[in-house]
Amino acid sequence: MSDDDIIDGLIRREGSTFTDHPLDAGGPTKFGITLRTLREERGAVATPEDVKKLTEEEVREIYRRRYIRRPGFWMVKDDRLRALLVDFGVNSGPKRAVMALQAAVGTAPDGKFGAETLKRLEEDKPEDVYRLVLKGRLLLYVNIVISDPSQLVFLRGWANRLAEFF
Repeated sequence: MSDDDIIDGLIRREGSTFTDHPLDAGGPTKFGITLRTLREERGAVATPEDVKKLTEEEVREIYRRRYIRRPGFWMVKDDRLRALLVDFGVNSGPKRAVMALQAAVGTAPDGKFGAETLKRLEEDKPEDVYRLVLKGRLLLYVNIVISDPSQLVFLRGWANRLAEFF
């Protein structure tokens, strides 16, 4: 599975519709790119209108740079696991995705995909790591809702998204 295949899946899951749900901490979002992410990636001031005008081409570059290259997911050889981690990163932040991977392989969860995490990943069975990352992601969603019941409105969508990886 190529990066483009993973990005195609992200775009399908995220959709191209602009949203600004009052309970969504991400605020204005399109293609899964929030206003904050757009500001960080452009290194400049951005507005909700800029999010509305996001093009698929720019989004693909942001996905590639921020959610595949920068966190180190490009080093994950197993296609299914790489796709899961990238999607996890888009949905909950790359640091959380890396920490779930680290917990799955038994390294200290610091959110930085380093040599020790890669070494352990290569020693473990990909299907075992995949299952543990999936479990970690599910527990994250449950804990979000337990900590903030207003987020229950998003649980069905998160569950549907996660079900694609089962």
